[in-house]
Amino acid sequence: MCGILAVLESPQARGRTDRHAGRAGVLLERLAHRGPDGRGTRNGPRAWLGHRRLAIVDPEGGDQPFHLDGISWVVNGEIYNHESLRACCADEALPAADGAVIGPLWRRFGLAAVERLDGQFAFVAADERTGRWLAARDHVGICPLYLGRHADGTIWIASEMKALVDDCTHVEIIPPGHAWVYDGQRLRRVKWYDPPWQQPDALPDTPTRLETLRETLIEAVLERLMCDVPCGLLLSGGLDSSIIASIAVRYADRVSNLKRFSERFHTFSIGLEGAPDLAPAREVARFLGTIHHEFHFTLEEALAAVPHVVRHLESFEQIRTAVPTYLLARRVRETGIKMVLSGEGADEMFGGYLYFHEAPTPR
Repeated sequence: MCGILAVLESPQARGRTDRHAGRAGVLLERLAHRGPDGRGTRNGPRAWLGHRRLAIVDPEGGDQPFHLDGISWVVNGEIYNHESLRACCADEALPAADGAVIGPLWRRFGLAAVERLDGQFAFVAADERTGRWLAARDHVGICPLYLGRHADGTIWIASEMKALVDDCTHVEIIPPGHAWVYDGQRLRRVKWYDPPWQQPDALPDTPTRLETLRETLIEAVLERLMCDVPCGLLLSGGLDSSIIASIAVRYADRVSNLKRFSERFHTFSIGLEGAPDLAPAREVARFLGTIHHEFHFTLEEALAAVPHVVRHLESFEQIRTAVPTYLLARRVRETGIKMVLSGEGADEMFGGYLYFHEAPTPR
C-alpha cells in the first residue's frame, strides 16, 4: 500500500492550492506508515500532490508523483493489466511502474480510463494547465480514499482521514466504484462501476459452474503475484488461505512478472500459544513445501494493539480479525517480506460465516 494526499481546485477555489503546500507537506507525514520507502511531492500551479511509497513494482524507477506533459498523478494500488495498457501509451516514455499508465490513459480517455484498469487502486490525476482533475477508487473499495472540503473551497483527497480532519470542515469517504471529477467548471461525483447485480432487486440466475470459478480464482491469484520484491503467503489454518497458498505455489512459474527471491515461498501464521488453527497451518505448509514461520501473541499484546488497529483502520469494524493480522504483519516485515497474499474476504464473498446463514431473505 501507499499513501496519497492532494489539494485541488474547485469552482469556488481557483489558483489557491499552492497556499496549502507547506501544511500539506506536514500532513503527508501522517501517512508515512503507508509508504516507508519514499516520499514525493509536486506543487504545480493548479494542484498539490503528495505520495508516500511502498515500493512493490519497479522499486528503482517508480517514484511518485508521476508527471508527463502537464499532467501529474499519484497512485495507491496495483494495476495488474498495466503491461497490456501500455499499447494505448506507445508514444509515451513511461517508467516500468504499474501506476505509470494512469496519466496517459486519463488524458486519452477521460473518466472512461478508470474502466480499463484491472486492479485495486485509489488515485488522483490533475492537469496543471487547466486545473481539471480526477480522483477515483477501485470497484470494490480495496484501497481507501477520502474527500475533504477546506473552508477556502479547495478540495483535499487522502488515503486516510487523519490527513484531513484537522484542516477540512467536512470529510467523507469516497464509496467503492466512484470517482470525483472536476472539468474546470463543474465538480461532480460519479459512479463509474455500476454492474446489474448491484441493483436492489437483482438476484443471480447464472448456473453454477465450478470450473469457471476455479479458473477465475487461479487467474486472480496469479495476477496478484506481480511484484519485484520478496512476497509471502499468510496461512490461518483455514480453507481460504490454504487454497490461495496452494495456487501460488503450484502455478507461480506461470507468472512472468514475479521475481523469485528464493526457491520456496515463505508462509506465516500467528495465534495464541496452543491455538487450534496453528496445527493445520503447519500441516498445509509441510504439504506445500514452504518455509513456514509460526508466531505467538498473548492476550495482553492483543488488547494493547486494539487502539493502534482502530487508528489505522479508522473504523470499529473488523477489529476481531484485524488485531492478529496487525500483529502478524509486524513480524512479517521483520523478515524482509514486503507483500503477502491471504484468504481475507472469502467468507464475506461466499457467505462462509455462520451469521450469514441467518440472513432474513435470500438478498
